[in-house]
Amino acid sequence: MGRKKKTLHDYAAEFADLAVKRHVVEQHDSGDRTLVEILYCKSCEIPMRVRRDRILEHLASARHYRNRRLAKQQWDRKPTLISPTDVHPTIPVKLDSSPSIALPSPLILHGKHCSSSSSTAALQSPGSQYAPSGPVRSSGITSTSNSSSASAQGDATPSTSSSKPQSLLGTRVKSPTLQAWPSSPWLVVTEASNSVPSGRHGSGAGALGSLGVGLALFGVGSGSRALCQCLVEESGCHLLYIVEDQRWEVESIFSQEHLTHTRVLRALDTDIVLSDQRVSGVVVCSPPNEASAIVLDALRAGKGVFCEKLPSLDRHIAESCFDEADRLGKPLLCGFYKRFDPALQFLYKRVHENDTLGKIQRISAVSRLYPRPAVAKIKSSGGIFYSMAVHDIDVICWLLGESAPDTIFTLGHAFCAEMAAMNDADSISISMKFPSGTMASLDVSQHCNKSCDQRLEVHGSEGSLQMENRNPLGISDHSTLAGLCLQATSDRYRDAYREILRHFLRTLKGRESPFFTKEQYLWTIQVAAAAEQSWRNGSAVDLRNEAMENTVIKTEVP
Repeated sequence: MGRKKKTLHDYAAEFADLAVKRHVVEQHDSGDRTLVEILYCKSCEIPMRVRRDRILEHLASARHYRNRRLAKQQWDRKPTLISPTDVHPTIPVKLDSSPSIALPSPLILHGKHCSSSSSTAALQSPGSQYAPSGPVRSSGITSTSNSSSASAQGDATPSTSSSKPQSLLGTRVKSPTLQAWPSSPWLVVTEASNSVPSGRHGSGAGALGSLGVGLALFGVGSGSRALCQCLVEESGCHLLYIVEDQRWEVESIFSQEHLTHTRVLRALDTDIVLSDQRVSGVVVCSPPNEASAIVLDALRAGKGVFCEKLPSLDRHIAESCFDEADRLGKPLLCGFYKRFDPALQFLYKRVHENDTLGKIQRISAVSRLYPRPAVAKIKSSGGIFYSMAVHDIDVICWLLGESAPDTIFTLGHAFCAEMAAMNDADSISISMKFPSGTMASLDVSQHCNKSCDQRLEVHGSEGSLQMENRNPLGISDHSTLAGLCLQATSDRYRDAYREILRHFLRTLKGRESPFFTKEQYLWTIQVAAAAEQSWRNGSAVDLRNEAMENTVIKTEVP
C-alpha cells in the first residue's frame, strides 16, 4: 500500500503557524451549501499551497518572520472586539475546532457546487493562492554595443514597496452581495468634524495634514491591487472615500487599519463623494463601460480624475471626457502605467537622451500575466487587446516617438474555452512597421505558469538594450519545477503604479500637466483596434491612409 496522503489538518498539526479555515459555499440555483477548507498562515493571513516545500519556504521567509514578530508584540494588547454580526449581520458564524486564533467571520460563498473533498483541491491553484514574499526587484536591463561587449544592469536593490500581508479574502473565494446593506457607510469617519482628521492613515501613509490631497476611489473590484495599496501608503494623499457595492472586494485589499479615516459607500451614494469639497481627485478603476459616466460626473463636480483603465472604448465618448476636462481646466489622466516603470524610464533615457543605440531598427516585447486574470474581468475591460496589448503598444510608440505604425498584422488563438466562447483570444502576436522603418513585435498572453513574464529588447544601429525578468529572489529559474518565488504582475509594476499616482497628485496641485493628451490616447486605442481587426479578418491593416477622425475605435464589448 502506498503512503497515506497528508490532509490539511495534518499540516496544521505539524506546523504551529498554520491553521485550517472553513468557508460555507452556497449555490445560486439550488441553495445547497458545501463546506470548503483552506490551509492558511495565521500570522500572514494568506492561504498556503498544500506542498511541504512551499510551506517551509514561506515559514523561512522574512515576510513571515516579520508578521509573526508583529503579531507577538500586539498579543498582549487589548483588541477592539467587533461582533461578527456587526460586520456580516445576515451571515451565520461557523468556526471549526482548529487551533485557537482570532478569525474573521466565515463567508457564505456563491460558486459552483463541489464536494468537501474536491473543493479543497480546487482552491489550491498556484495562480490563485500563492502570494509572493520578500522584496520585489525591478527588472534588470542589460546593454550590448557593437564596439564593446560591456553590459549595464539596472538597479538590483530591493524595491521600497512594502510587502504587506494579503487577506485570505483576496483569493478565489468570494462573498455574495449582502442583502441588507444599510444606507450608512460600512466604515464611517466621525461626523463631528468635517475637516481632515489628524494622525496616521494606515501603517504606511503619512500624516493627514492640510498638505495631503483628498482622494476618492471608485471600483475596487476592477482595480489593480498595487494601485489600491499605493493609495493608502502614499504620504502625499489620503483616501477619504471608497465607492464599491461589493463589500468583500474592499475587505480583500484594505484592512480596517488602512481605512481608519475612510468612508466606504455604495454607488448610490456617489453624490456624497462628489459634493465633498475635501475631495480634490477621483481614482476610477471601473471598467470602460462604466468609467465614462463617473469621469464626467467627477469632472463636472470640480475633481481631477485618474482613470486606471480606459475612459471608454467608444471614440466619441472618450473625446467628450477629454473635452470636458479641457473646458473645466481639470486634469484627466489615463492609466498607461508602464511608462512610469523605473526600468523602462531608464531605457527611454538611453534611447532618447544619450542616443547610444543609434537609429532604432527593431523592438521586441513580451508580456505574459501571472496569475491569470478572471474571464469576467477581461471581458468587462474590452478583451485582451484593450486590457493588455494597449499598454505595450503605448510603450513602443512612446519609445519610438511615433504616434502609430503604418502597417499592423496580428495572429491569435484562444487556448481557454471560456475565452473562445467570448469570441476573444488569450494569446496574440502583433507585428508592426512604423514610418521610420522600425519593426516591432508584441507577444501578449494571459497564461504564465510561473512568475509574470515582462521583457523588452531594443535593437539599434549602434547597440541594443534588453529589459529582462527579475524575480524577487534575483534568480532566473528555467527548470521544470515551480518557480522559486512567484511574482504577480501587479507586484512587478508596483513602483510604476506609485510613480503614476504621484504624477496625478502633482497634476492636481498644478505642478505638471497630464503626460497623456487626447490625441495620443485616440491614436493608441486606434492601433489596438487595428490589431484586433487584423486578427479577426486574418489580414494586415494599413493605417497610412486611415483618417483618425473617420475611424470607430470600438462600440461594444464582445
